[in-house]
Amino acid sequence: VARNVAPFTVDPGRFTYRLVRAEITFDEPGTVYALTGIMFSTAADTDPPVRLEPHLVALIHCPPDEDGNGVFEVTVTRDPNPESVSAAEPVARNVAPFTVDPGRFTYRLVRAEITFDEPGTVYAHCRIGHGPVTSVPLTLLPRP
Repeated sequence: VARNVAPFTVDPGRFTYRLVRAEITFDEPGTVYALTGIMFSTAADTDPPVRLEPHLVALIHCPPDEDGNGVFEVTVTRDPNPESVSAAEPVARNVAPFTVDPGRFTYRLVRAEITFDEPGTVYAHCRIGHGPVTSVPLTLLPRP
């Protein structure tokens, strides 16, 4: 599995994710995920406080030699350090089990409700089970 395939972050052998405002469409019979509206930052429409409801999409791959059962955890904080997730005040959190056939992909769409009292960045700290944490930022820019 490649590393740093734009516009996604790839964790080798496991999952790909990015905060999005997107529609997911499927093209049968192959495995094609058409994502639109991918964002890494967005400008505020109003003066703070601003409430956003971004979606994080996770494409989860199961290696052929694993059973395909797992738990996908997302904790959104204002702290960029993934090692401080347990101590940081969560802005949003989601924990969901998943099943995927060995050698195949599945996806999870996680919606967060985030209130920004001022422009800034939040970080979605994502992991499968007790695996490594990868952080995905979303920045609210000042109103133009």
